[in-house]
Amino acid sequence: MPEPTRPLHLSVALDRAGTYAAEPYVDAARLAERGRFDFVTLGDSFGPPGRGRGRLDALAVLARVAPATERIGLVPTVTTTHTEPFHVSSALATLDWASRGRAGWTVEVSTDDREAAAFGRREAPDAWAAWREAEAVADVVARLWDSWEDDAEIRDVPTGRFIDRDKLHHVDFEGPGFSVRGPSIVPRPPQGRPVVAVDATAPAAQATAARHADVAYVRVGNPDDPRAAHAVRAARGDLRQRARAHGRDPGGHDGRLVVLASLPVALHAAADAVALADLVDRWYTDGVADGFHFRPRDPDRDLALLVDGTVPVLQHRGLLRGFYPGSTLREHLCLARPANRYATVREIPVGETTVRETA
Repeated sequence: MPEPTRPLHLSVALDRAGTYAAEPYVDAARLAERGRFDFVTLGDSFGPPGRGRGRLDALAVLARVAPATERIGLVPTVTTTHTEPFHVSSALATLDWASRGRAGWTVEVSTDDREAAAFGRREAPDAWAAWREAEAVADVVARLWDSWEDDAEIRDVPTGRFIDRDKLHHVDFEGPGFSVRGPSIVPRPPQGRPVVAVDATAPAAQATAARHADVAYVRVGNPDDPRAAHAVRAARGDLRQRARAHGRDPGGHDGRLVVLASLPVALHAAADAVALADLVDRWYTDGVADGFHFRPRDPDRDLALLVDGTVPVLQHRGLLRGFYPGSTLREHLCLARPANRYATVREIPVGETTVRETA
């Protein structure tokens, strides 16, 4: 199927080393929202502070950002290794409710021996094993989000009924090293399923991205390298081909896969911001990627120049919208709201006829 629309998608990382207060992240997210970015990301790891790896809990920080913003998507990194899928599902569903349908998550794994030792449950897996587990986690998390049908809540005070038990579903999932029975303790998220993102640069992560990701990042070391655009284009083509092999339609409304070139950004003046707009224009027009994920070197300087320099140039050229057409992250990314896999068709008697209702 041809792509229904092909808007330019922009996102930006909010990572800043050594910052342990929420306010700078709130301010940065508001600035990115003024620039009409689709979403912001925030990295995370299990590493302790002081070694350049530990940060505030990304999901908790963006939960603080949620009520302070209105439209921009919020995508924290959540590591699947050493964590319980049930808790991952509940936390992300809660973020989607808190943000009124703007949540996503970047799936990540841990292969670090020190991080494994901190948990003390098992040795660190290799990258391939960790991503096989991540694929299973992404699968069961989506099933947990579907374990409540959309209208499962009754909230009938006179009868004291809160939920329709027939519209709750047990997942009964067996994964590598874990099992989940369900249902979730959180109602189905406003988006049905929050957006799933995967950094698909490494070969071990590509199968997970092709099967489960709505958004895939392809990291670029040096955007000025003439080989960089070719590498991203090739990666995008490979991911879309893999997605089709799993029965997805990566260019259609259902099963769409948005591939973003993840670029390091170090802007020093308005002229460098215009040069970045030129690169974005060229790569996007040539079909290299569906959009871009910017990784600022200096969070304050670079984000301001992106919003006040790069974005206006792209808007002036007609490449980037000047408003949010919808309210959810899925709407920003032109992603369909997924149907609930457990919903069934029920026959409801109405007078002398029978109406078939899809729950």
